[in-house]
Amino acid sequence: MMSSQSPPVLPVTNLQQPPAAAASASQPPLPPHALRAILNSITESVRNGFAQRRPFSELIDRSAFSKPESISDATTRIRKNYSYFRINYLTAIFVILAFSLLSHPFSLLLLLGLVCSWLFLFLFRASDQPLVLFGRTFSDRETLGILIVLSIFVVFLTSVGSLIISALLVGVGIVCAHGAFRAPEDLFLDDVPENANTSFLSSFIGSAASNVVSTAAPIVAAARV
Repeated sequence: MMSSQSPPVLPVTNLQQPPAAAASASQPPLPPHALRAILNSITESVRNGFAQRRPFSELIDRSAFSKPESISDATTRIRKNYSYFRINYLTAIFVILAFSLLSHPFSLLLLLGLVCSWLFLFLFRASDQPLVLFGRTFSDRETLGILIVLSIFVVFLTSVGSLIISALLVGVGIVCAHGAFRAPEDLFLDDVPENANTSFLSSFIGSAASNVVSTAAPIVAAARV
């Protein structure tokens, strides 16, 4: 009597993925709401900045305006008023800049197009998805060079650069005039450090940029790996 034999078992070998496929499989996908996360970070920074603004009544108190005695007195007033009203001053500068851009729609569209080009063609584009335009594939270095040339063209060879510079000069001039003629004697400067940074854009942009960088760093790293 013949014993029943089990069918032969074929040896199983572990098929290893090629390096490119393994790297592609281990690479985390780009988050679909990356831009929304960065916008939320910017919005939160703006909200925190507005929470530190001074009352509008203190800014335009007519009884506190007087002519400075000298240039050094005007400089001291500007420094103290900036330390106290810096969020109000930055808001005024950005409002003037926004109004200038909105009054020139073509320049605004050029600036928005430049920003979107940097975001979607370089920052948030995965490295395994090459840029293809007009049937030609561009490498990362070529894409970066094209964006730099495009930025130079938009900023320096169109009305965008002159418009931004003019708006900033007007805003800084208004802020300096207010700071020079606004006597700071009635302000509560005890909680303001004397060595506060006198850069008009450093306090707000510094905090906003740090939040944006901390939010965007993992996203950009995942996209550029």
